[in-house]
Amino acid sequence: MSSHPTLNANALAELAATIKSWGRELGFQQVGITDVDLAEDERHLQRWLDAGYHGEMGFMAKHGTKRTRPAELVPDTLRVISVRLDYLPADTESAKVLGQPQTAYVSRYAVGRDYHKLMRKRLATLARWVEERVGPFGYRAFVDSAPVMERALARKAGLGWIGKNAMLLNPRAGSLFFLGELYVDLPLPVDAPFEEEHCGSCSACRTACPTGAIVDDKVVDARACISYLTIELFGAIPERYREAMGNRVFGCDDCQLVCPFTRFTRPTAEADFAPRHDLDRASLVSLFAWSEEEFLDKTAGSPIRRIGYERWLRNLAVGLGNAPWSESVEAALHARLAYPSDLVREHVRWALARQRERRGRMIISQK
Repeated sequence: MSSHPTLNANALAELAATIKSWGRELGFQQVGITDVDLAEDERHLQRWLDAGYHGEMGFMAKHGTKRTRPAELVPDTLRVISVRLDYLPADTESAKVLGQPQTAYVSRYAVGRDYHKLMRKRLATLARWVEERVGPFGYRAFVDSAPVMERALARKAGLGWIGKNAMLLNPRAGSLFFLGELYVDLPLPVDAPFEEEHCGSCSACRTACPTGAIVDDKVVDARACISYLTIELFGAIPERYREAMGNRVFGCDDCQLVCPFTRFTRPTAEADFAPRHDLDRASLVSLFAWSEEEFLDKTAGSPIRRIGYERWLRNLAVGLGNAPWSESVEAALHARLAYPSDLVREHVRWALARQRERRGRMIISQK
């Protein structure tokens, strides 16, 4: 990496302003710049890890202090350019779908194409434009793909504050956005961190969490979080959480949807984030009927692909177990009883037992 001694304070200030203008031109809703001091956040992360709240996400503890000390991950890093990209598609009736137990709920960030490639490409373009302006410099782009404290860096860069649900909240955009970072060796002027917290006495997110995973302000026990259970957990979903999952089969947005600041969220204009294959409104039965070939085909370029077909069926089986009784639901579950996976079969048996209970109650009530 290079130190660019030719850039004086005025030139660096002008470059910082230009970077923000270029960022908006590339479609980012917000761009901020911060230094790399995350000492306070490092202590918070260590307390979270010590409590075991990361569950099976060993990668959260794997890299030592590289996560909280950017210059250890990318030597000579002096600043981090933090960007925000809103993702909420238009006309996705989230609350309505959550209220339809026969419909699958997929977290709104995952109903369209994967965001990693799109954001990385734009960050690479931003870096190229900077290079054309100042000459070769050291940089590395990240989009949720390395040990990076993206929310802490975004807060320090002025993009928002950390809410009680541990999400980054922006007063004009809520929390339905992606974050990306460009680590650079340029001593750019930094933005004021977002110091004011607007949550106040509101605890809507903690009240709304279906499994009580928000154990304290800004502290989430991932082991109880539906996003973790449906995406990060490899084995069986603990039975104590299955009923609370309802129809949520990939991720969970409840703590974000109830946040008062979510009403300021503007629908994205990004075509890549528009729902594909009716993933914003498909029935549990129809998705459970996908063959593995269909799953691989329809989740190509989707965040859903990473959990694989087996865990997709596992999650859907739980959703079907929570659905109102119907012949089609029971038949769909029966059809998977012989599926060659102990994980899937166990969840199917659980779901069938729940469906039979409901059928029995219906028969009794009709007598």
